[in-house]
Amino acid sequence: MEGARGNREVPPAANVVDLDDWLRAVVATPGLTAIRDIHEARRVLLDDSLRAVELVGRFGGPIVDVGSGGGVPGIPLAVSLPDRRVTLLEANGRKCDFLRRWAPPNAAVVKGRAEEQETDVYGVAVAKALASPPVAAEWCLPLVRPGGAAILWAGPSADSDHVARVASKIGGELAETPPGFLLLRKVEATPEGFPRRTGVARKRPLA
Repeated sequence: MEGARGNREVPPAANVVDLDDWLRAVVATPGLTAIRDIHEARRVLLDDSLRAVELVGRFGGPIVDVGSGGGVPGIPLAVSLPDRRVTLLEANGRKCDFLRRWAPPNAAVVKGRAEEQETDVYGVAVAKALASPPVAAEWCLPLVRPGGAAILWAGPSADSDHVARVASKIGGELAETPPGFLLLRKVEATPEGFPRRTGVARKRPLA
């Protein structure tokens, strides 16, 4: 998969993933979600992921799902956008094994952290329940090339001013965003020194 360092895992060609089967597998697999009710899982994991299809479609180029976990939101997006290449980026090896079993043909699984990846590569970075919005912005936006965007799922309590300050320091800006999301446009190349390496962003997000 273009633009990713480290281990690259490309799933074999397969039939289109059935999202109902995938969702049941996520709920049934320990360590992927605390949700056990399939109807609640559909609302929170599947339907909420699919809300971003139109927003992602505004930007061209490959997509990276940062901290993909069980494939949320990357697998629903990959199935819904079969002409786009999607990277499912996940640091946990066991979760990567799950992702390899369920990734559709246009998706590749990469084992690694956001801080270890090549910068300014993807058209879109997405993240759902990755970290607090300022930290998620610091991990995701450097992966995106100028003209692209990072799309973060965020609740109404998210501090958009803080996120905007973070974005401004790593080549981005906060754009007008539909409810439930933060849209960060990448306006210039990532400055030298970003993304900050393992541990730093987790402890002290940019002010």
